[in-house]
Amino acid sequence: MADPVKRRPGGPRSAARLAAVQALYQVEMTGISGKAAAAEFVKHFLGREIDGDSYLPADEALFRELVLGTLEHQAELDPVIAQRLTPDWPLDRLEMILRAILRAAAFELCHRIDTPARVVITEYVDIAYAFFTGKEPGLINGVLDRLARSVRAAEWS
Repeated sequence: MADPVKRRPGGPRSAARLAAVQALYQVEMTGISGKAAAAEFVKHFLGREIDGDSYLPADEALFRELVLGTLEHQAELDPVIAQRLTPDWPLDRLEMILRAILRAAAFELCHRIDTPARVVITEYVDIAYAFFTGKEPGLINGVLDRLARSVRAAEWS
C-alpha cells in the first residue's frame, strides 16, 4: 500500500477515514468480520509505524463507526453508489480499494450529516490520491459529488 502520510498528513479524523478504508478493504479481501478488522487496526496499526509506514493516531470512535456502519448499511449503500456509476463500470467491476472508498464515503454522506458534504468529498478524494495516480480520484470525486447533491441537496442550495 502507498504511504498516505507522505501525501498529506491530516488530523485524527482524516486518519480514521483512511484506516476505515483500509479495514474495509481487508474485510472484503479476507472475509474477516468488521469487528475483527477494526480491533486489529486499533491494536496493531493506529498511531504506529510498521515496516517504514507511519499510521497517524486516529479518532478511534469515528474509525469504528465508519467501519461497522459501512458494513451494516452496505446492502443499502451499494445500490446508491451503483446509480451514480456508468453502466459500463458497475460497482463490482471496480477495484476493491475503490469500492471501500466509495462505501465509506457514501456511509458518511448518508448517515453522518454532522460533517459537511464538501469535507467528506475532499477527505475521500485525498484518500484516493494516496492509492492511485490515474483517473481514479476523479471518479471518486464525480460519484461523491453526484451522491452528495442527491442526499444533501440542501447544502448546495
